[in-house]
Amino acid sequence: MPERINEFGKFGARGIKGHELVARQLDDLAGFVATPVQQRRGLMARLNYLTRSEHARNAAREAGLTVTDRTLKAWTEGKRSPSRKNLERIETAYRTVRRHNVARYLLSRLNRRGRGTRVEFHPLSQSQVARPFQRVVEYRHLNVRRWDGIVGAWVDHDYSRLDDVWVSEVVQDLGSQWGQYEYVSNIGFSA
Repeated sequence: MPERINEFGKFGARGIKGHELVARQLDDLAGFVATPVQQRRGLMARLNYLTRSEHARNAAREAGLTVTDRTLKAWTEGKRSPSRKNLERIETAYRTVRRHNVARYLLSRLNRRGRGTRVEFHPLSQSQVARPFQRVVEYRHLNVRRWDGIVGAWVDHDYSRLDDVWVSEVVQDLGSQWGQYEYVSNIGFSA
């Protein structure tokens, strides 16, 4: 059984940890607002999302957006603009609340009533590795049926736990060569 990679890139290989690519893919599936928060349109979209109901306002407060209703009203009416620090808080609160809101939907899409979702592993780039040190690494795919731990770690922004769950529940299912797929050039799945 291979071990986790400690000195990735020592001989010139290039790639990204699989769990980071999974988090990016889940972010894409979550459908965040594309307009930056610094632009008026992006700010208004996030504020509307965070203040459209009492439940949303409470979730925003729990996520770190602790401004008064009077300040929020001034921002939405355009009388005042949030500081850079508050823009960061708005973005963080928006992403946190959005992740919590779409988690259940993503789980049902990815688990597909036990059928799971096909995940494609594109191997790391060895173009900069000297010939004697190159390994034979090929494109692989796997049907992942258990997404609960992965989506739960993503929702909590716990990337250490996401890495552990991704390797132990998914990558190890690739068989005895799973260590070659801890770092990859791309992870693809669509739900």
